[in-house]
Amino acid sequence: MRLSARVDYALRACLALTEAGDVWTSAERVATAQQIPAKFCESILLQLRRGGIVESRRGPDGGHRLARAAEEISLAEVIRVVDGPLVGVRGQRPEHVDYSGAARTLQDVWIALRASERRILESVTLRDVAAADLPESVAELAADPAAWR
Repeated sequence: MRLSARVDYALRACLALTEAGDVWTSAERVATAQQIPAKFCESILLQLRRGGIVESRRGPDGGHRLARAAEEISLAEVIRVVDGPLVGVRGQRPEHVDYSGAARTLQDVWIALRASERRILESVTLRDVAAADLPESVAELAADPAAWR
């Protein structure tokens, strides 16, 4: 799995907003806190607002904050808003690819890969990451030394 810089920055921006709580936080503060290029951060926050993850308001007391509680927003939701479906094959959903002959079963592999990603990314919320309190199944996977190689 490859995560784009946009997804990485979006997740980090959401975590900065998680840490800020209900306080309206400027895009500049989010960018600085997470070392995200300022213009890129503004663009990402706009995309997250359009996706219903972040809300914003103008003015001197304005800024951005999460639209819902951090425990209600999964990593998968943020990724989908920024990059679309979790697993794609040549720009298509895996159930729409068509293989023949010896490659026919590749579709099953892509479907299984998506299911595995969903299981992890939908079970981890912004609150889990910000609190360093991952679900046990995810923590066990990350604790396996083989996972780090």
